[in-house]
Amino acid sequence: MAHHMTDEEWRAFLSRGTRTGKLSTVKADGAPHVAPVWFLLDGPDLVFNTGKESVKGRNLARDGRVALCVDDDRPPFAFVVVQGQAELSEEPEALREWATRIAARYMGAEAAQEFGRRNAVPGELLVRVRIDKVLAMADVAD
Repeated sequence: MAHHMTDEEWRAFLSRGTRTGKLSTVKADGAPHVAPVWFLLDGPDLVFNTGKESVKGRNLARDGRVALCVDDDRPPFAFVVVQGQAELSEEPEALREWATRIAARYMGAEAAQEFGRRNAVPGELLVRVRIDKVLAMADVAD
């Protein structure tokens, strides 16, 4: 039977495997914009990086409100949606550290340094989302 995940369950769900998050930001005209992102949890926050001049980068600089959905599309299905406020940083050391850690999750430890260097350059942003709302459901089809 479908049930709400506990805090521990949804954190484990978001941290397991290499599922991408579908990030929603707010465009200047108020329309939503959705894009896939690689991410990690860091305590109460969600962390990812993006280009400063990408649509999501420009949206976040103007309006930091975000929602991110991660789902398991296999029966019995599950999903987590987090909402929060993004804080942006261009600090090189933090950007390199997080870009490398995120790359390790999605590309493996052997490629992490390469991807970290590639994604920690001028023009990239480190995005830290202060999560303030979570909807997490498991066993949706049971």
